[in-house]
Amino acid sequence: MTHAAGYSGTPLAQKLGLKDGQRVLFIDLPDAATNLLTVRDFGEVSQRAASDLDGATPGYDVIHLFTTARAVLEDLAQRLMDLMARNGMLWVSWPKKAAKVATDITEDVIRDVLLPLGLVDVKVCAVDQTWSGLKMMIRKELR
Repeated sequence: MTHAAGYSGTPLAQKLGLKDGQRVLFIDLPDAATNLLTVRDFGEVSQRAASDLDGATPGYDVIHLFTTARAVLEDLAQRLMDLMARNGMLWVSWPKKAAKVATDITEDVIRDVLLPLGLVDVKVCAVDQTWSGLKMMIRKELR
């Protein structure tokens, strides 16, 4: 999965803005995407369940949440903000409609939940054949 499904020949790690030395947290990373753990020489990389963020410490350059449920995003939203570095990025991935995976998440749901917290969406990309991702960052005036 170094290349996303779809139209772009751009490597997925590049599309996601993953770089050597970053501190990265993957939450509920699907088995099909575990190669993301090693696509760069991260300074620190963690993989956790959404229900197990208690030991996570703030300052992540990249947080990537995979979810199928709005309730999970709503429950985690403030915690994700607290864990993200001020100039960091949050990717929220949800199943594409074509994947036929039960979900109540869409781009609009992600915006509805996260924009009021001071985040802004800056990019959308195909993660793979199942998952789309929306990149969120803290608004410049709030950093």
